[in-house]
Amino acid sequence: MSNSAVLDFKEEAAKRGLPGSAAKDHDGHDDDKVSAEPEPPKQAAPSFQQKPVWAVAAYITAGFLIGITQGLGISFITTNIQQIAGPMGLTQVEATWLSAVYFIPNVSLTLLLFKVRAQYGIRNFAEIAIILYVCVSLANLLADSYESALVLRFVAGIAAAPMSSLSFLYILEPFPPTKKMSVGLCAALTAFAVPTSLSGILSPYLLELGDFYRLHVVELGLAMVSLGLVFLLPLSSPPRTKVIHPLDILSYFCLAVALACFAVVLTMGKLYWWFEAGWIGWTVAAGIVASSVFAVIELNRKNHLVDVRWLTSREILHFAGALMISRLLFAEQTSGAINFLRNSGMLTEQLSTLYWVILFGSLASGVVCAAVIKPGREPAIHGVSLLMVAIGSFIDSQSTIVTRPEQMYLSQFLVSFASGLFLPPALTVGMGAALKRGPNYILSFIVVFLATQKIGGYLASAIYGTFVQWREYFHSANLVSRLTPTDPLVAARLKQLSSAYGRVLTDPGQQSAQGTSLFSKQVQQQAFALAYNDAFLLTAWLSLIAFACLLVHIGWRHKERLFSPRPLATNR
Repeated sequence: MSNSAVLDFKEEAAKRGLPGSAAKDHDGHDDDKVSAEPEPPKQAAPSFQQKPVWAVAAYITAGFLIGITQGLGISFITTNIQQIAGPMGLTQVEATWLSAVYFIPNVSLTLLLFKVRAQYGIRNFAEIAIILYVCVSLANLLADSYESALVLRFVAGIAAAPMSSLSFLYILEPFPPTKKMSVGLCAALTAFAVPTSLSGILSPYLLELGDFYRLHVVELGLAMVSLGLVFLLPLSSPPRTKVIHPLDILSYFCLAVALACFAVVLTMGKLYWWFEAGWIGWTVAAGIVASSVFAVIELNRKNHLVDVRWLTSREILHFAGALMISRLLFAEQTSGAINFLRNSGMLTEQLSTLYWVILFGSLASGVVCAAVIKPGREPAIHGVSLLMVAIGSFIDSQSTIVTRPEQMYLSQFLVSFASGLFLPPALTVGMGAALKRGPNYILSFIVVFLATQKIGGYLASAIYGTFVQWREYFHSANLVSRLTPTDPLVAARLKQLSSAYGRVLTDPGQQSAQGTSLFSKQVQQQAFALAYNDAFLLTAWLSLIAFACLLVHIGWRHKERLFSPRPLATNR
């Protein structure tokens, strides 16, 4: 899910007169207070005009295409780490740095771009953003070394941040105000869920044509098409306002450093192992210091970039906690099932049908959510989503080393459907809480959303991977302690594996050594299967616990209705 999924509600609040948008000025303070600087003259906000059917289809198509373009840029890297590492002569750790440097600017740039777009206009923002992305996509074709690829991935992280915002803007553009928070929101979030599974579908065919070079060619082609659509389809622009203050730059810099440090640690920590590399501790310390400086600045400002006090309120902490738990649960698919199958020896081309199932689940959940989402239905939708994750995870917890993608079609469809069903209602609730306090609080809400979706996603992946590795150590030690060479079954298995090398090795000692090595790999593979089963089962239990907490929360909110004494009916 892209971190720009909430960028455009501030403009919608100003343009459509949503509740809470008139009570505050553009700095988030009451109108009767004296502003630190004169307000710019107000411009007339454009009123909504219903577009013809062909224009509606064109804007939605443009939004989906832009979202897919920016999503495939990073998804091609994360899906094909091994295929990229081989031709470039890199280790898996070195190849993973291509993803880490992408996240360094991308994780926080949305916050600054929100203000840039509001001050300089959507049209200028859209044209510059798409041109920058095309230039970066073209430069990717010219990268001839690991160092240049790292630099280009960093710049790609910068270029992709406004692209996700553009995707959201274009999808929302043709919808009337009454449909933006339901159909429009669900469509936009669905567009952000498509690239991951689509990269798994397309990658095998592209890699057959010419290694990872073809991946960049497709990315460039999509960027060129998006460029044409942006210039052909103008976006309606809200009035420009001066919202960038000098102290915003320093405050944003501190926040960007903090989020970048945490993103790098959570992306690379498991590969270097958390307590083995000294730079991990220094990076965490730098992130804590930067976030502390950011909080000190914001707590002593009149014109907040982010309202830290509101972020620490009970309402927002509850909302952030719910989103963090959801990210951990939905990591069952991205960090669990897919990695389990890869560890079992499955290649990307063998997973293509499973990616189709995941893609269908994402699209179906968007349609269903758009049909049922209404104010007040959020708890019911979340409850259904949590139960579907619990069922899917429990099915996956019965996997073995011979489990293949076909046995995971049902479970992964359920998890994919649940993921697409959960986020739109949660986003609606959080956005409503921000708009009640005024449009300026949308910036604060973006920080919550960034922390839970971006950093939360990296944290969930790190926790999931670390848990699996820890359980693999446990199961490996347990299995090895029970397998002794004097056991007749073990001896027969070693003899069988050693004899398989008889046609290529004449030395009995080498045959025995190769057989023992192969046997050790099989034991480790079995341990990994047991470890992933533990992770799947833990996810199922966490989903049920979250569902129980949701029921308790609903009961507490309606305790007066549930437990208040009812008057007895009297017969006349």
